Amino acid sequence: MNMAPQELEKNASQFATAAIKYDSQGARGMAVTHYQKAIDSLLKLMHLYPDSKLNKIYTERMKSYKTRIEVLQANGIGIEPTVDPTASPQEQKASLAKNTQNNFDDMVMREKPEVKWRDVVGIDDAKNALRESIVYPTKRGDLFPLGWPRGILLYGPPGCGKTILAAATANELDGYFINVDGSSMMSKWLGEAEKNVSRLFKMAHSYAEREGKPVILFIDELDSLLGERTNEIGGEVRSRNQFLTEMDGINSKGKDTKLYVIGATNKPWSLDHPFLRRFQKRIYVSLPSVEAREKLFFLYTNPLKLDSKVRLHTLASIFDGYSASDIKDICQAVQLKVVNEMFQSSQYKEPIDGEAPSKPADIGMKDFRETMTRRKPSVSMDMIRAYYKWSEQFKAL
Repeated sequence: MNMAPQELEKNASQFATAAIKYDSQGARGMAVTHYQKAIDSLLKLMHLYPDSKLNKIYTERMKSYKTRIEVLQANGIGIEPTVDPTASPQEQKASLAKNTQNNFDDMVMREKPEVKWRDVVGIDDAKNALRESIVYPTKRGDLFPLGWPRGILLYGPPGCGKTILAAATANELDGYFINVDGSSMMSKWLGEAEKNVSRLFKMAHSYAEREGKPVILFIDELDSLLGERTNEIGGEVRSRNQFLTEMDGINSKGKDTKLYVIGATNKPWSLDHPFLRRFQKRIYVSLPSVEAREKLFFLYTNPLKLDSKVRLHTLASIFDGYSASDIKDICQAVQLKVVNEMFQSSQYKEPIDGEAPSKPADIGMKDFRETMTRRKPSVSMDMIRAYYKWSEQFKAL
């Protein structure tokens, strides 16, 4: 009789927890044994449920366990115990807690962003929505007697500027920007996802309260953490419930908190409805318009040597359907193309002291058109139609 997914996850979690304990105490043989048992449990879970959306996370966990096994088996080189095996249980527990916190710190980026509003090209509707929702209320809370949103969802195609938009918002407020990937919150160590969510919000609250400055908590790939599931299992359910609790806590504080949660996703239709309600503003970050594409080509070709016949408005027109990151890749590709042609030329000579080095030809419209045939848009029309359909139901500007 097959074990339920909850049992398999529990087994893997227990084996992984034991492995970490043995590993920290220097009991390498026992650690390897339990890491392997955790791997076996996850393999069985993936075999029984091959279509589970969690399999990607399980694969990453197994990879980390295997990597640790290889290190432990490499004659013990460079793997001194993280705690003293002779230490008291209380000291070992404190050391383990410190290591867990270090692992959490590794997956969170905390910074004061350098990016400014002027660096966010195009997507003016999204910029205005964030100004209305966050910037103006934070600067003049007295003008908003009914309060303002604390949860903002940015959704749309990949490569359109969701991350840079959130960072620019933090900079506009002279605040902090905490950036974390939703999939990393599910933790490579089973059973830690719920704690990671709690630690993340506790960190954000501490920054807001201690520094007295606004904090933007940006969670990328939010669907990895809050997406709808057909077969939810224990750790996932607990982490999702913890997120709901934390969001309700922020919204209940009203004007007393300067903490904002901005979630980003390329798959808004994967988000469960209870979580959508916690994001009072849901903003579509679309592909750049023709005017925005022209600005992007100006930005990315500025350091390049263009032929005098290149017209940016023409480039903006022919590259319809390309995202901001696509356009950056195109500009990079044309530069690589002309440099490659320079090196392949029979007239090319290696630089000699005292002589001017060879230079590539100026980039022309032909180079852009040839590159276009080899690099298609990263976003399909089917995806665009899906975004519009979802927006008709759930958009909230």
